[in-house]
Amino acid sequence: MTGLIERWRDWLPVSDATPVVSLQEGSTPLIQAPGLEKEIGGNRRVFLKYDGANPTASFKDRGMTLAMSKAMEEGCRGVICASTGNTSASAAAYAARAGVPCYVVLPAGNVATGKLAQAIAHGAVVVPIDGNFDDALRMVREAVAAKGLTLVNSVNPYRIEGQKTVALEIIEELGAPPDAHFLPVGNAGNITAAWRGYCEWAQKCDQDNGSRRPQMFGFQAAGAAPIVHGHAVEKPETIATAIRIGNPASWTGATNALAESNGAIAAVTDDEILAAYRHLAAREGVFCEPASAASAAGLLQQARNGTLAVKEGATIVCTLTGHGLKDPDTAVAGVAIPDPIPVDLDTLLARMEAE
Repeated sequence: MTGLIERWRDWLPVSDATPVVSLQEGSTPLIQAPGLEKEIGGNRRVFLKYDGANPTASFKDRGMTLAMSKAMEEGCRGVICASTGNTSASAAAYAARAGVPCYVVLPAGNVATGKLAQAIAHGAVVVPIDGNFDDALRMVREAVAAKGLTLVNSVNPYRIEGQKTVALEIIEELGAPPDAHFLPVGNAGNITAAWRGYCEWAQKCDQDNGSRRPQMFGFQAAGAAPIVHGHAVEKPETIATAIRIGNPASWTGATNALAESNGAIAAVTDDEILAAYRHLAAREGVFCEPASAASAAGLLQQARNGTLAVKEGATIVCTLTGHGLKDPDTAVAGVAIPDPIPVDLDTLLARMEAE
């Protein structure tokens, strides 16, 4: 298996001089979701692009392999990022692979346990701050200037370039672009990148079909929905920590994608996110982190409100950005572990019937 850069080399800004730093990312599953299809009706097909199957269990690896490879080509001495979790885990892993130091600045108490553990395990220098993600990003920008480090947040253009490959994989698997693509929106790099991938494919490969591209639908958590409301949110709040961002770095890219695709952005509540999170695990067999479920939550919200703008018979893709074990605390919260039973078959059968 090859990594993302080798697989999509002709679509990416690399040359023979680029030292490829890869963990064989990309090529993630596109899984049909019959439970969601039943919920929304209309003979629509729904697929889950499960980027939690990447090496560090999130979509961030798509951009990080390219950002790290280009950083090394340019003589990188170390990398730094602000993070709500997934970027830190990915940056730390790829920095370890490249053999350079990694510094992570994150909002104290607002990063899921699984992601923090990954960054530490990969050897990153982790610096929590008494502030939010936007404060952290402002600080790392200043540190870049002071220390000559490479910034690997999604403001790094190579991150978006790498992440656009998600669209190319979806098209390859389906044989054509979907009619609609639903995504969670936090820092807004993912929806920006996916739209770029679709547009580049249309320009390069779709000369006979009218440059077909999907409608893009983004969903923010209700307590962290700056693009929905049209202004920054000073203190964003949501259980979906990966999208707890009050001033997205790729705001303009996201709004352009929505406008150009005739799409839309909306807010979903934490309750809607958790309901979709449980649906995906229990009915589709796909375990994602809560922020990932915002895409499915948005699809279900539109279907239940009668506002689903996707025609009957359409093909829909929902991006799931990270694996469920990224946030183990949410997974076990409120779950009562049953008391043990004696080593006795009749007791076992009785317990099974009770359940």
